[in-house]
Amino acid sequence: MMIPQKILFCTDFSVNSLPARQCACEYAKAFGASLAIVHVIDPWAGALASYASNVPVLIQPVIDQLQESVEKSVNADLEAMNKEFGPLLEEVKTYSRIGFPPEQIVRLAAEESIDLIVMGTHGWRGFRHMMLGSVAENVLRTAG
Repeated sequence: MMIPQKILFCTDFSVNSLPARQCACEYAKAFGASLAIVHVIDPWAGALASYASNVPVLIQPVIDQLQESVEKSVNADLEAMNKEFGPLLEEVKTYSRIGFPPEQIVRLAAEESIDLIVMGTHGWRGFRHMMLGSVAENVLRTAG
C-alpha cells in the first residue's frame, strides 16, 4: 500500500464539499502529507445557462468579467482555508484555475505529482446528471 505524500482537495465551497474538506485534512494529518487545495472556475457554466434561456452571450467578456470578480472572492476563501489548515499541517498550497473542472484538476494533479485526490459530489441523479455529468466521475475516469 502506498502512503500518499501529496493530497489534493478540490472544492467548490458548497456544503457538499465540507465532508471532503474534513477528510482531506484528516488524511493529510494522519499521513504527514502536504495538502493542495484547488477551486476551478468553470466559465462555461454561465454560458450554458444563458444558452438554455435563449439569451445571446458574447463569451469572452463574460469569461473576463467572471475571472476578475470571482478570483478575488475565491482567493480570499482559499487564503482563509490556508490559514485554517496551516497550523495543523506541514505544508498547504492553494490554487485557483479557470477551465473545465475535471481537466484542470487532473492537470494540476499531474503537475504537482499528487498521490490522492479528495473531492465531494453533489449527488445529482437523472436528467441533470446525464446533461451536466459529474466532476468527480470525470476526474475518476481521467486521472491516471
